[in-house]
Amino acid sequence: MQHFNEEQFGSDNYSGICPEVLQSLIDANNGSAPAYGNDVYTHEVSNKIREIFECDCEVFFVFNGTAANSLSLASMCQSYHSVICHELAHVETDECGAPEFASNGSKLLLAGGENGKLNPTSIEEIATKRDDIHYPKPKVISITQSNEVGVVYTLEEIKAIKKVATRRNLKIHMDGARFANALVSLGCSPADMTWRAGVDVLSFGGTKNGMAFGEAVVFFNKALAEDFEYRVKQAGQLASKMRFISAQWLGLLNDGVWLKNAKHANAMASYFSTKVEGLDGVTLMFPVEANEVFLKFKPEIEVELKKKGWIFHAFIGGSNRFVFSWNSTQQRVDELINDIMEIVKWQK
Repeated sequence: MQHFNEEQFGSDNYSGICPEVLQSLIDANNGSAPAYGNDVYTHEVSNKIREIFECDCEVFFVFNGTAANSLSLASMCQSYHSVICHELAHVETDECGAPEFASNGSKLLLAGGENGKLNPTSIEEIATKRDDIHYPKPKVISITQSNEVGVVYTLEEIKAIKKVATRRNLKIHMDGARFANALVSLGCSPADMTWRAGVDVLSFGGTKNGMAFGEAVVFFNKALAEDFEYRVKQAGQLASKMRFISAQWLGLLNDGVWLKNAKHANAMASYFSTKVEGLDGVTLMFPVEANEVFLKFKPEIEVELKKKGWIFHAFIGGSNRFVFSWNSTQQRVDELINDIMEIVKWQK
């Protein structure tokens, strides 16, 4: 087990709680409040989310992203249905089968696509592959925004996917673990990137953007939210002291803190990538559009960086992932850049 106080860039889950969220938690700890979401904090933040998304959506809170994704998909599927997602999607590669478990067996159907993105052609191919009763019926498209390789779907791309969804009678789920990072990258409104583009349900991420724990599930298609509170309870995701999830969201959403945090994380990723791209033995694997950078190193560079104590993770195609957070400092990013440059120079 590793213990460290210095910033690392292995994941945005390494970061602590941002000050505004921590203050909201402290404020919520004053006295007692009704349990299970019947508190003023949960009521207030649910309305805040409706205000941000400019619609009368249904809002639920869970502890983590696995639950948000899996329960969302389960609400959209029967056990004999299937979900079309990219072969690199988090729901496929990193949820330990939770979407299938939560839905009593709905199958994930995997599609390819450049830079980790689904496209209308790949969706159409899977949706029309078979229509016999022996095959799980396609029911949902799940897209990740920003996706597993740090790339963002444009509004036009989401709308194009919606056209296929409409034609094939499919619902759209958005895994928004890094929703804020994608939003500030596109510079659009939350409504434009979700329900106006055709998204039915959003897993709205807070943990990677400065919260200690907690995600929101936002139903723009309110009919799909029927009995969702029972799913949450049955899955062990109903917080008895829900105010401590809800209050965090207030600290994050009020005064645009969530957007400020995401802009900073994205800026650090962009700064890092521009400094190291093109160095001898360093290859940028994917466009940098949010807060993740994927680099392929000569083996010697990877070994030496780890010897220097840097923590990062092997990823797709032999790449290494570096993730930047709300509290990443340029000083620490410069230390990483300088170490890479020093190793590259020494290797020549």
